[in-house]
Amino acid sequence: MLTDLLKDFSPISLEQMSGVKLMNRTDTKFVTTMDKLMLLLEMVKGEYYVQETSGERNILYDTTYFDTQDFDMYSQHQWGHANRQKIRFRTYVNSNLQFMEVKTKNNHGRTKKKRIEVYDMDLHDEVKREFLGKTLRFDADTLIPHMHNYFRRITLVNRAKTERLTIDTSLQFHNMQTETDKNMGPLVVIELKRDGLAYSPVLEILRQLRIFPHGFSKYCMGAALTNEHLSVNRFKRKLIEIGKIINS
Repeated sequence: MLTDLLKDFSPISLEQMSGVKLMNRTDTKFVTTMDKLMLLLEMVKGEYYVQETSGERNILYDTTYFDTQDFDMYSQHQWGHANRQKIRFRTYVNSNLQFMEVKTKNNHGRTKKKRIEVYDMDLHDEVKREFLGKTLRFDADTLIPHMHNYFRRITLVNRAKTERLTIDTSLQFHNMQTETDKNMGPLVVIELKRDGLAYSPVLEILRQLRIFPHGFSKYCMGAALTNEHLSVNRFKRKLIEIGKIINS
């Protein structure tokens, strides 16, 4: 079982991870199955710490994505715009902390994330509007909540503390505009987050397991799977591959 396997990892606390924030980073995503995840964890347990918070190592996340009425952020991602943004409210359920986050991906493939701690998702709040005015290229008055998701996350940190590997399972989507739900079943989303091209001990293991890079935006994939009116032209191949994993 996953819980038992995670017990074999040495723990690392949030405080100990303070030097591995990687707020300006390169991200590489992979998708796979639970069966391959178990093999991966068995192979890397001597190379990584696992984040532990309040005794938990597989932590529940609750996220809500906002976008414009016309899905401008979704469209920018689908059409491959080099400079694109997303805004979300993320709740760390175990610690009862919530942040409003703006992620910006530039034309060099680097992702910058800025966030502030919040207590609700009211965009009329003065502090939030000031933050968005400095970080977001969209007018706050045009934003509405579109996508809600839950998932569990395992966070691994390499011994050199130069990277984080996040592993998301039990992913569920709820579209707040169409009221459609989608359970992603055995799908696993892995994301390698590191500064530049620093050496990563997990890359060769991923190749051995035939787990290859595969873009996966939770907002965009969730929206494409739960809103039949959205254009999915550039996502069709990814959606087919994801469907095979879900139905495997």
